[in-house]
Amino acid sequence: MAPQRRAAPRGPESGGTVAGPGRGGRRRHSSAKRSRGQQDSRWRWLRALFLLASAAIGALLSWRYLGAEDGVTEVLAHRRETLQDKFIEIPCSEDYDSHKRFEGCTPRKCGRGVTDAVITREEAERIRRIAERGLSLGGSDGGASILDLHSGALSLGKHFVNLYRDVRQRIQQRIAQAFGINSSSMYLTKPTFFSRINNTEAKTTHDEYWHPHVDKVTYGSFDYTSLLYLSDYSEDFGGGRFVFMDAGSNKTVEPQAGRVSFFTSGSENLHRVEKVHWGTRYAITISFTCNPDHGIGDPVLT
Repeated sequence: MAPQRRAAPRGPESGGTVAGPGRGGRRRHSSAKRSRGQQDSRWRWLRALFLLASAAIGALLSWRYLGAEDGVTEVLAHRRETLQDKFIEIPCSEDYDSHKRFEGCTPRKCGRGVTDAVITREEAERIRRIAERGLSLGGSDGGASILDLHSGALSLGKHFVNLYRDVRQRIQQRIAQAFGINSSSMYLTKPTFFSRINNTEAKTTHDEYWHPHVDKVTYGSFDYTSLLYLSDYSEDFGGGRFVFMDAGSNKTVEPQAGRVSFFTSGSENLHRVEKVHWGTRYAITISFTCNPDHGIGDPVLT
């Protein structure tokens, strides 16, 4: 007769019970503890990644929409985009009421515009070469230099005079079209000048170009202001954007060669230029008046 086998005691996997915390119980407790630790570690990593991602998105938005110096919240014209015509109408200030009004010219419709379709890059580069040559003969020891085109300080060639006249007329016609006036009622006024700005430390108050100002208040004769940019933001210079200082929402124009920005000259268009951090920024300011007594002619050969 075969000997009977003794039944082995059933463990926990077969439904039996084990008296006391044996080695199986300790292993199960240790495994659960490790699992909780791993889960806590994963949550800590996920939380850290979430915070880092939030910080990165916040920094990106701040860089995109906020200027470090001037609280800029919108870029009106980006570098590297081509604008056929962009115009924004805004309410006129009362600045024009303290000057003689000229019907059909003095602004009743105010605003600002930007276009890349009036002057070509090639034309801007040719004008810039003239500006560089003229400004190399003199200028401020500080960061901002200007060269008045009507001062006789620059020896102008026939080619430049003809080019400048053509450029001025096209800008004048574009301004008249935008504001619904006749271009023949507008007169070139002074100062009309080249500007060169770099990061050299200011020597006098005249070098502190970055202060907010209103052209109608500063010059009196200005009714319409235009700027033709002769160099490229972020490529030829850093900083130096043009800033319209609106209540709570400033707007910038990023210069590029051949771009023209224009605007009515009153307090509705309070503006400034950011400090140039590196490189050199070139532009030409061409402004117009409605008062024929303040009008001037185009530069002449000298």
